[in-house]
Amino acid sequence: MALQGLSSAFLVTALPRSSVPLERNHNKSFATQRSVQRIKTRATIINQDSGAALRRNANYPPSSWDYDFVKSLTSDYTEEKYARQLDELKDNVKRLIHAETDDPLAKLELLDTVQRLGLNHRFQNDVKQAVDVIYNNINDAWLSDDLYTTALQFRMLREHGYTVSQDVFGRFKDDTGNFKANLCEDVKGLLSLYEASFYGFQGEDVIDEAKAFSTACLKNAVQQGKICPNMRAKVNHALDMPLHWKLIRVEARWYIDAYEKEQNINSNLLNFAKLDYNIIQSVYQKEVSKLASWWVETGLDKMSFARDRLVEHYFWCNGTVPDPEYKAFRDMGTKVICLLITIDDLYDIYGSLEELELFTDYVDRWDITEIDKLPKKLKTVLLAMFNTTNQIGYWTLQERDFNIIPYLSKQWTYMCKAFLQEAKWYYSGYKPTLEEYMENGAFSSAAPMVLFCAYFLTADKITVEALDYVDKLPSIMSCSSLILRLTNDLGTSSEELARGSSLKAVQCYMNDTGASEAESKKYVDSLVHEKWKILNEDLLGSHPFSEPFLTANPNLARTTQSFYQYGDGLGEPQNWMKDLLKSLLVEPFTLNH
Repeated sequence: MALQGLSSAFLVTALPRSSVPLERNHNKSFATQRSVQRIKTRATIINQDSGAALRRNANYPPSSWDYDFVKSLTSDYTEEKYARQLDELKDNVKRLIHAETDDPLAKLELLDTVQRLGLNHRFQNDVKQAVDVIYNNINDAWLSDDLYTTALQFRMLREHGYTVSQDVFGRFKDDTGNFKANLCEDVKGLLSLYEASFYGFQGEDVIDEAKAFSTACLKNAVQQGKICPNMRAKVNHALDMPLHWKLIRVEARWYIDAYEKEQNINSNLLNFAKLDYNIIQSVYQKEVSKLASWWVETGLDKMSFARDRLVEHYFWCNGTVPDPEYKAFRDMGTKVICLLITIDDLYDIYGSLEELELFTDYVDRWDITEIDKLPKKLKTVLLAMFNTTNQIGYWTLQERDFNIIPYLSKQWTYMCKAFLQEAKWYYSGYKPTLEEYMENGAFSSAAPMVLFCAYFLTADKITVEALDYVDKLPSIMSCSSLILRLTNDLGTSSEELARGSSLKAVQCYMNDTGASEAESKKYVDSLVHEKWKILNEDLLGSHPFSEPFLTANPNLARTTQSFYQYGDGLGEPQNWMKDLLKSLLVEPFTLNH
């Protein structure tokens, strides 16, 4: 298979271990226990691909995208005239945000609208300043018995870094400690309470009760059909997925349409949102078009055992760091994800255990001098990994004056060892406990690799201290990684088991407890909610990072939930997933004139 586009000029030889300062002590259980010499000896008998007929195949459907079409994506909104129009409208929106008002609720609603329209990247500092003003002027008079106002305030303040007490909801409880029954008639307030409840921390029982209460009441209101169509659409949208779990660009697409149907809308704000969406879409089109050319040139789109999902992989990076200026991450991060998904399928489906141990050893030593001992497809994938890593390393050296290759190669090692552990479980028939599975699953999710790239490809200055912190997989990263792992398992476990993959979280819990599949899925879903609570608190804590890396952590979790909301949106792409991607990458808004 041709490796066009993978320049041999970037090939590297082995790096001495002393040049790789990062070591994960929690990876000891992943290490291959066999000696290197034993692997080398066995390699002589697996070099031939004569056993290919015996290999498993996941029979993944082909890409739902025509790459010639993707490469041809273009937009009129790259023209300078549209940028000038945006600048003219921007001043009007900024004046709205900073206008003095005696109605803090109206200002909060405006700020919420600006964010949901996808405009926070244009007005992030302005919105934060306005929220700070509101917080500093809160008084007891505003802490009224209005559920809608209190919940909106709670959500917005927590979103912007204020640890507001759950006690603000105490006034909405009766003498028995339950939420008052008459609140079920206040659909607008319930919807606000529901959205606020997803910003809770661990141990906040009132917030947990608020989530259960508002969810039940809203579902009942929809079933009874007693709410107007416009409100019913909002409630269904929220019940489908809470705002806190939605991606900014995905929510913007829906909310722009919803906002246009509202009464008393601000036309300047609406027009700005549509034009901004179209201009950003034109940036994304250039990026994904270029990546489609790269992907086809590598030849990896022809790997029949692996998922060919270039556009979907771009969406992972787009969702994680969507702001236009971070194109380097979306470009190189997408290349990394394309490779890691191919490697994941290689470990899950295609390779024999002996081949996978040898592959892992080469990655661990970061040495391809004996690559010819591998079958052709494994050799092709390994060479693509080395070449792409060094291309990224070259960019980082030129743009950031930092040699990232020793650190990035270690991330590949961590991931491959986690994949290998799952392969060993499969081939030995071992059934891991849920605890064992989750310990390994944080790494096999490949989220740490994506987040590692999100740090060094967006940081203005890369530091060894920050890299060391990332390497320890702090809570803010491990929670995002486990949300990815568990949400993936809920959306794909049955299909992946049918393909011959090792057990997933649901089956591990069933084996641990004897619970039914339905009970186990409910438990795994509850773990997702718990990880979000920890992540919420982590985002308000102290850490050596700034944006966009901080938001990249919850954004990676949000991207996962977009992929697996209705099933396996990656392995088995459905129309809903392609429609979402088309709205993000292909279909602009019609502007009002």
